Amino acid sequence: MDNRRTWLLVLAAAVLVALVYSGIAPYDRATWWMEVAPVLIAAPVLVATYGRFPLTTLLYLVIALHAVVLMAGGAYTYARVPLGFWLQDLLSLSRNPYDKIGHFMQGFVPALVAREILIRAGHIARGRMASFLSLCVALAVSLAYELIEWGAALALGQGADEFLGTQGDAWDTQSDMFMALLGASAALLLLARVQDRQMSRL
Repeated sequence: MDNRRTWLLVLAAAVLVALVYSGIAPYDRATWWMEVAPVLIAAPVLVATYGRFPLTTLLYLVIALHAVVLMAGGAYTYARVPLGFWLQDLLSLSRNPYDKIGHFMQGFVPALVAREILIRAGHIARGRMASFLSLCVALAVSLAYELIEWGAALALGQGADEFLGTQGDAWDTQSDMFMALLGASAALLLLARVQDRQMSRL
């Protein structure tokens, strides 16, 4: 348990360093605030609940990875993240696809969070129904985020372009939600058994 706690402290410190670094000179300060807001909200919640409801190491790890994805998007804006340009060249794409990585993670992580909470709190047993409901929660999170983007677009007009990152794609909202669906499905198919083993040890 001490090794796990040490590892988690190192992971938390790495995320904090990444957060500070991303905020030093972001491309657009308002976009940075909007993109890292989930990290600023989730981090205190995770710290506050660690004593009475610690999550699996797997879950802390994927949450940290998602935080890094969000912070990179905040620092550069999603349309300008260097990793996205590399993928664009590698795959001969017409646009920087980094925002799709963000939406993939937007399904991947909430699905595992929902599954762990639903099972450990005793709301549902392991099995297909747990996976189905976790998938539904992940898609609900994706929908909520798209509604937030819509609200930002209405409130800020062209000032929301960097936050939206649509890059002229008329079907951006639909493809974002599809990527979240793929992310949630991948998480449940690939990591459910690992999560089960770690939950059993808590």
